[in-house]
Amino acid sequence: MAATALAGCERGSSTGLPPSSAPTAVGCPAALARSEAAVRQAEKTDAAWNGPTGGPRAVPGKSVVYVAQSMTNPGVAGTAKGVEEAAMAIGWNLRVIDGQGTPAGIQAAFSQALALRPSGIVIGGFDPRLTSQQVAKANADRIPLVGWHAVDAPGPSRNPALFSNITTKVEDVARRSADWIIVHSHGDAGVVVFTDASIPFAKNKSELIKKGLAACSGVRLLAEENIPISDTSSRTPQEVSSLLSRFADTWTHSVAINDVYFADAAPALRAARKKGVGPPFNIGAGDGDPSAFQRVNSRQFQSATVPEPLFEQGWQIIDEFNRAFAGRPASGYVAPVHISTAANSAGVTAWDPPGFRATYRRIWDK
Repeated sequence: MAATALAGCERGSSTGLPPSSAPTAVGCPAALARSEAAVRQAEKTDAAWNGPTGGPRAVPGKSVVYVAQSMTNPGVAGTAKGVEEAAMAIGWNLRVIDGQGTPAGIQAAFSQALALRPSGIVIGGFDPRLTSQQVAKANADRIPLVGWHAVDAPGPSRNPALFSNITTKVEDVARRSADWIIVHSHGDAGVVVFTDASIPFAKNKSELIKKGLAACSGVRLLAEENIPISDTSSRTPQEVSSLLSRFADTWTHSVAINDVYFADAAPALRAARKKGVGPPFNIGAGDGDPSAFQRVNSRQFQSATVPEPLFEQGWQIIDEFNRAFAGRPASGYVAPVHISTAANSAGVTAWDPPGFRATYRRIWDK
């Protein structure tokens, strides 16, 4: 799968045109107006809960195992924390098993989960095709599977067979990230996109981001940097230094499929005497981990993030299991996309929208 995804795109490769070949047309009034409306909506922090308000009462005596891709992945760990909170609230037992971020480790963790014979298993942040044998065993044993970022789309999945997959819509995350750049630059930007072509989900996200940027003629794609997430700490500083040499002040904005790229870009930008509040202005299109919020809030080399509501999604995972155990269909709920900046985050280190905890408790306790 990885080999297929990497075809024609070498590890750590960069594509792009020199600044002199960029189009001279600047501005995109219609696209800018559409993007402004979308960004204003996404930046709201007081929107009312629009998720499920009804469902089955808590099914007692259940146990869930959360198989984590890696607990060093902040998105995976944050969702696990939400699952832990919700399991305690509903009165179930929870076990978290860390896959350590390797195929062998994830497969071993899933096998260990099956041996525990739980009521349900969470696929936490990895492709189920990596554990196809274990998934088949769970299906045969009628153990419901709920994924978090396990497949591209939210909701139930037929192949692989998941009761539901919890994620925001990648199309919306990509579109809002591009919209933010169009708005922040007033339709005049030179953009670098950071992606990981070895992960199909991430590659698809970056393609959608580029499509969104292309809606504005004044936004130029300078380069697309393919740096595997596992290599960000070693490769990103070197690539950022190269980008600064190639594009200088023409590079005004960046967008990455995960915030982690900007954690590793910051030292190179600082070494180049770039100001944390100046260009390139960076937005992360993925997860919104605590370190990303810290950079955003302190205005240090990241201006915005498009975070997942990790705790809320953890509670939704438990609610989806409860529906499965009660013989009810999945809720179909998909959290709306949010943009966090220093102006609207109120200094917090996670996107934790209001209302969901009390609502789920009411559903389960009725």
